[in-house]
Amino acid sequence: MNEVKKEIRGQLKSVLQNISEPDYRTLSRKIAKNLFKLGEWEKAKVVGVTVSNVPEVDTREIIKKAWEQGKEVAVPKCFPKEKSIQFRKITSLEQLETVFFGLQEPILNETTEAPREEIDLLIVPGLGYTRTGYRIGFGGGYYDRFLPYYNGPTLSLAFNEQVLPALPIEKHDIPVGKLITPERVFVCNA
Repeated sequence: MNEVKKEIRGQLKSVLQNISEPDYRTLSRKIAKNLFKLGEWEKAKVVGVTVSNVPEVDTREIIKKAWEQGKEVAVPKCFPKEKSIQFRKITSLEQLETVFFGLQEPILNETTEAPREEIDLLIVPGLGYTRTGYRIGFGGGYYDRFLPYYNGPTLSLAFNEQVLPALPIEKHDIPVGKLITPERVFVCNA
């Protein structure tokens, strides 16, 4: 199973590297527009979201839009020893630091914790997805450990190239509620 997932991750990373810079920006904007139309977005007061790295769908514009609309933004801080994440509220991108793998995470002493029950909408990252909401992440398992304890709405953002007919699914995998692509929103009822 791990070898299969490793192979899928490798294929997806190389496909995503081939998206041109202009297409990346345009498609990220279309995905964001589809997100902003959702009731879950409108209702959310606190949005949990990672700060993306290319070639993931750009979340920086989403974070800025949340602030413009008076929402709070909570980004994950990874604790590799415990293999856990804690969401922390940021009010500026200046409150981020670059950690392992080039990830941008909140600076602990400049941010406050956002308990999971305060997060009204969680945007779950990943590399590949099925239309039923199952995902393959980057291999750390952080969200696999977080999602069983999170009860709010979940969704993921994906370029069309990331939507696959099937993925290896394990019994602990939890699908997201919606998958947003440039053209449409999949309501996932896995």
